[in-house]
Amino acid sequence: MQESPNNIESQIVFEDNHLLIINKKTGQLVQGDKTGDASLLDLIKDFIKKRDQKPGNVFLGLVHRIDRPTSGLVIYAKTSKALTRLTQMVKNREIKKTYWAVVAKEMIPQSQRLVHYLHKNEKTNKSTVFIKPTENAKESILSYQIIKTLDNFQLLEVDLETGRHHQIRAQLSKIGVPIKGDLKYGSSRSNPDGGIHLHARRLEFIHPVTKENLVVVAPVPQNDSVWAACEF
Repeated sequence: MQESPNNIESQIVFEDNHLLIINKKTGQLVQGDKTGDASLLDLIKDFIKKRDQKPGNVFLGLVHRIDRPTSGLVIYAKTSKALTRLTQMVKNREIKKTYWAVVAKEMIPQSQRLVHYLHKNEKTNKSTVFIKPTENAKESILSYQIIKTLDNFQLLEVDLETGRHHQIRAQLSKIGVPIKGDLKYGSSRSNPDGGIHLHARRLEFIHPVTKENLVVVAPVPQNDSVWAACEF
């Protein structure tokens, strides 16, 4: 997917001298990978360089990742000090991350805290879920609640306590409600755009420099009838 830096401005949901938070589109890469496709990291650098007329290189650091088929909030640091502090905050679980997930309309509890153990297979790029502690598997915890029921799906609000590889995708699949479009974890069919209905909806954390409490919310993807039905 080739994006123009000119499109980046419309995706920025927060920016100051220290950090920039973007609402990633489905299919966009947060940083470069083996595909060689344009990444948000490079596009944002290009955008800042042109907008601010910077003569030299632009510093921009990725604080955390979300999967390519997922949409929603991603934090980038504009200074090395902010990057160091934010990276430590991620490790300390000081950044509260809330996701929206559209899942199959199956009978599950209205709300639930899930504790599993995930093992990432590097070859298949997929995580296996275990219900008991298992060698080389990491404890993975999330809580969800059903916040809206649609005709054929239900909308879950998911709060992450840990940040594991494909954690939400794998854990929800384990309890019988794979995310819409997520063939890798058991969805019955793919989405037309190749993405999945998982959206990094909300971030809350203490600003690493100003120390203000920051709450950022990302609108759901546009031009999608299922996401449109989820807004309220």
